[in-house]
Amino acid sequence: MDVTIAIDCMGGDHGPSVTLPAACEFLRSDPEARVVLVGLPEAFVGVHAEELRAFGDRVRIQHASEVVAMDEAPALAMRAKKDSSMRVAIDLVKNGEAHAVISAGNTGALMAISRFVLKTLPGIDRPAIVQVLPTTHGQTYMLDLGANVDCTADHLLQFGIMGAMLVEAVEHIERPEVGLLNIGTEEIKGNEVVKQAGELLRGSGLNFVGNVEGDDIYTGVCQVIVCDGFVGNVALKASEGLGLMLSTFIKEEFRRSWFTRLCALPALPILKRFRRRADHRRYNGAVLLGLRGVVVKSHGSADVFAFGQALLRSAGAVRNQLIERIERRMIDYINTHSPALDAGLPMTGEAQAANQVVRTA
Repeated sequence: MDVTIAIDCMGGDHGPSVTLPAACEFLRSDPEARVVLVGLPEAFVGVHAEELRAFGDRVRIQHASEVVAMDEAPALAMRAKKDSSMRVAIDLVKNGEAHAVISAGNTGALMAISRFVLKTLPGIDRPAIVQVLPTTHGQTYMLDLGANVDCTADHLLQFGIMGAMLVEAVEHIERPEVGLLNIGTEEIKGNEVVKQAGELLRGSGLNFVGNVEGDDIYTGVCQVIVCDGFVGNVALKASEGLGLMLSTFIKEEFRRSWFTRLCALPALPILKRFRRRADHRRYNGAVLLGLRGVVVKSHGSADVFAFGQALLRSAGAVRNQLIERIERRMIDYINTHSPALDAGLPMTGEAQAANQVVRTA
C-alpha cells in the first residue's frame, strides 16, 4: 500500500540535519512510501537535498515561512504562526495530501494544532499519548503518558479501547490484554476514579485482565496498560532515569581498574546485545491517539536512527488502518453502552495550554 508521510523538517533539537537523512533512509527501506518535506526554503539545500532528489516524485517539498520553537507557547503557535512547518504538515493530512504527519517539535503545540485542525474521533474527549515500551516478553503499549493529567473513568475507558485497537492494528494481536495501572491488583484498591474505570473496563468487551502494578509494566503481563497522564508520565520518566543510572553503574564498574577493563573485553558481545535490547531509540515515536488522522510525536533529541523508527511507526499505523479501527470500535461501544462521557475535568501543563488554545481559537 502506498503511504505518504508529511514531515515537519524543522522540529526537534536538530531539525533538517536529522529529519532529511532519516527521510532518505525511510524511502530506501520502504519502496511504496512517499514523503512531503515541510520546512523553510533554506533547509532544502546541500548534500541531503541532492540525495533526496534521487527519489524523484516520491519526494515533494512544501515550503513554510515559520517555525514553532521548542519552548514556544501553544497559543502563539496556534494563532500567530499559521504558516509554520508544523501547521502546514498537519494541514496536509486534513486536506488528504498525506496519510500521516510526524514531528519532533513542541509537544504542546503539536497537540493543540492537531486537535484544532483534525478534531477528535466520535466518542473521544481527549487525545492520548501512547508509547511502546520493551518488556521481558516482547513489548507493551502504555497510555496516557502526559497529555491528560486529570482524567475521569470514562477517559480511562476510552484510552483502553484506543490502546487495544492500536495493538490489534499494528501488532496483529486479536483481543490484546488490557491492564489498569493501580497500587494493587485487588479490585478494592485505588482511588474512586480508578475503581470506576475498572468497572467500566470489565463491562467494555475488551480483554481486560484487571489491575496491574508498577512492577508489572516491564514484565509483559499485558499488551496495553492504561493510566492517567500524571501517573504515566512519572512512571515513564522514572524508568528512563533508572535505565540511565544502571547504564552509568555498568560503565563505572568496568572502568574501575585495569583488571575490570580486561574483563570487559570478553563481555563486549553481551553488552552490545544488552544495549540493543534496551536502546530507547528503537521505540521512538509516540502516537497521538483519538484524532481524525495519524499524528506521531518523535523525541525532540532523536537522532537519524530514532527518527527513522518513528517514520516506520507512522507508516505502519496508516497501513493497518489504525484510525478507522478505533473509530469503528468507539461507535460500536457508544451504540451498545451509551456511556455518559464526561470531559469536565481540567488538564494541566502542556495539555492544559493546548486545550485552552483549542477552545478559544
